[in-house]
Amino acid sequence: METLGLTDIIGPIMVGPSSSHTAGALRIARMAKSLLAAPPAQATFTLYGSFACTQSGHGTDKALVAGLLGMAPDDLGIRDSFERACEVGLEFSFACDPSKPVEHPNTVDLHVVDQRGDSLEVRGASIGGGAAVIKRIDGIEVNITGEHTSLVVRQRDEAGVLAHIAGCVSECDVNIGTARMFRTRRGSGAYTVLEVDGALPPAVKECIERHPAVYDVRIVAADSPAGELVDPYSPSAEEAELRFSTCEFTTGNELLARCEEQGGSLSDAFLAREEALAARGGHRCDAQAYLDRTLGVMRASATGPLREPVLSMGGLIGGEARAVRRSRTQETSVVDELTGCAMEYALAVLETNASMGRIVAAPTAGSSGVVPGVLLALEEQRGYDADTLRRGLLAAAAVGYLIARNATVSGAEGGCQAEVGSAAAMAATATVEMAGGTPNQALAAAGNALCALMGLVCDPVGGLVEVPCQKRNATAAATALVSAQIALAGIGNLVDFDETVSTMDAVGRSLPFELRESALGGIAASPSACAWCEGRA
Repeated sequence: METLGLTDIIGPIMVGPSSSHTAGALRIARMAKSLLAAPPAQATFTLYGSFACTQSGHGTDKALVAGLLGMAPDDLGIRDSFERACEVGLEFSFACDPSKPVEHPNTVDLHVVDQRGDSLEVRGASIGGGAAVIKRIDGIEVNITGEHTSLVVRQRDEAGVLAHIAGCVSECDVNIGTARMFRTRRGSGAYTVLEVDGALPPAVKECIERHPAVYDVRIVAADSPAGELVDPYSPSAEEAELRFSTCEFTTGNELLARCEEQGGSLSDAFLAREEALAARGGHRCDAQAYLDRTLGVMRASATGPLREPVLSMGGLIGGEARAVRRSRTQETSVVDELTGCAMEYALAVLETNASMGRIVAAPTAGSSGVVPGVLLALEEQRGYDADTLRRGLLAAAAVGYLIARNATVSGAEGGCQAEVGSAAAMAATATVEMAGGTPNQALAAAGNALCALMGLVCDPVGGLVEVPCQKRNATAAATALVSAQIALAGIGNLVDFDETVSTMDAVGRSLPFELRESALGGIAASPSACAWCEGRA
């Protein structure tokens, strides 16, 4: 969790409709593809838990196929991945087992046969916000996240192999971050997984495979966020670790302490951490370029449907943002310009998301309308400039990071409070930061929003990120503005931000499975929703 950075919280930039069920699923399949020696020819996907319950509605099936084809999370071609797979001769099928107990509700097993005839069994889990982890390869428990470049060695379990592997990596002047061996029993087949800093040259693979006990070597390249450039002048590992330790914060109280030490705001503290995190990985931080790209994608996703409404994948939404805009010009308008503008933009982003358009998960795709709705409304109605918007996003990221680290932003784990509630907290924090409030007020605003939406269940009708998701994004945008204004008035909280996050986590994990993104409870189980689903089938 300490490696979570800006692009994990304000991102990924992706094709909708769900960060965990679309972007995360794609990431699992992309990592599985990198473990193949040849292009995939056949694939069977077995989905469990929440994945099984919401398969087509969240585009999980299309995303998994797209990942095996090597597509990026923001590739609009994900919409047509089935057709593209047929064009290249990739056969695929799906099976669902929602009742089988699994460690994580967003779990999938992949059985893949490549064009050489070799087969691969992989189990992966999407852990929220587009992040994923490979948990099992060919029946052996592993842990591969894709956050760092990983070297995966399939071998016989015998003495001297690990030393050989480490020696080959060292000869290529590559630093090893972690090294773990996974095996079923002593002397049997095993996997050694090394996480390394930077890229691995092809010579490493050739060197390791010379050992007679090594069957094969695969390299899982790290995902490289936009703007991440190698820094030739990066500090030594010791200096980078020291710098990071002076910038890191793991709780709200630690964040406030960093702000006091640095004499700055939440955005300053998070940017300092982001720069230290980049230096730790030997990269040069270019947060401004990423934030500008993010704002561009947010703006396009929030304004496109106002010009041309977009029908969603399931057909439940489309045109709501423009209808609300028209209603506010008439006598039926009951909200002020700022709130009305924020809700329009939030509605519009969810239209873009639900039609598999390009959005920014902030912190998830299902809650992607809240932060841009609020920020773009403040830009339009209060005249905030680009630099102020960037500071708002950085402050939002600081709060999102703390929630993701100490609780969850996954609807499958914590209900909609973890997604829309977290997004409202982030937007409220950004609002206070942009309005010139103090760090204490910014965290108070986040706590206000979390309290207001605590206990909110995740109940997508038909497994689609449409109803009630779109309207919840709009109301959460309004909640964020109210939460910020209360904090800016100097009204404190009996329960501080850290305790509120802890409580939200406990509440979310106590929700039954049916109320955590399964499409089996709440509004999704109402007679009207069930009748619609039956008619659609």
